[in-house]
Amino acid sequence: MNKKLTISSIKKSKGVKPLVMITAYDALFAKLFEESADMILVGDSLNMSFAGKSDTISTTLEQMIYHTNAVCSGAKNSFVICDMPFGTYTTKEKALDNATRVFQETLADCVKIEGGVEKAEVIKHLTENGIAVCGHIGLLPQSVRSEGGYKVKGKTQEEKASLIADAKAVEDAGAFCMVIEGTKADVAKAVAEAVSIPVIGIGAGHDVDGQVLVFSDMLGFFEEFTPKFVKKYLNGATLVKDAVANYADEVHTKVFPSEEYTY
Repeated sequence: MNKKLTISSIKKSKGVKPLVMITAYDALFAKLFEESADMILVGDSLNMSFAGKSDTISTTLEQMIYHTNAVCSGAKNSFVICDMPFGTYTTKEKALDNATRVFQETLADCVKIEGGVEKAEVIKHLTENGIAVCGHIGLLPQSVRSEGGYKVKGKTQEEKASLIADAKAVEDAGAFCMVIEGTKADVAKAVAEAVSIPVIGIGAGHDVDGQVLVFSDMLGFFEEFTPKFVKKYLNGATLVKDAVANYADEVHTKVFPSEEYTY
């Protein structure tokens, strides 16, 4: 069993060892992931992969608290990050009230906030009040409606400069690490080199300080589409459907339960 990481050990990993992050939403999968993952993200992506919604926007704080508690129960030895859902950190006061609820009602090790320069004041307010924060810059899923879709970042020099400014603002505000999503690889590398805290990539190339993937994507459970940056390490959907079809066939033919499975 791996030793649970701390904020200090996460920060010290930069330039030493890439960090492994994966999402989880329940105790069962969290327990399975804990042996290999350094950090488990209870992502608001659960609204899409778990609840079947088209985006993350309608995720509630109550949902995040519920799922974070489940993950913490299953992965007691993992560093657990709770996503702050859309609308819960529009002001620094609101952010502190809601993040305080997360800390009081779960065993989450930190919260994650989307946004760079424009959210630095919020991040600073949280970190000054005992709330550990993981930042999130680049493509921001909670801004998908206002931006008109999921758009890769870092395509221009202006965007590159803006992302570096975002990363520095997030670091200066007190975040101990950050996620960078959907960003050109060379730009993500420049961002990672511009700050002294780990930058975890998703769709941002390998020249960063670690990687994160949504578990249902990388295990092949989500069939509707596969983002370019996702590698499927398992054809999960086919395996599950085949297993359930086999079960159904054995029920229909009364092969199951055989004497072996009967009292």
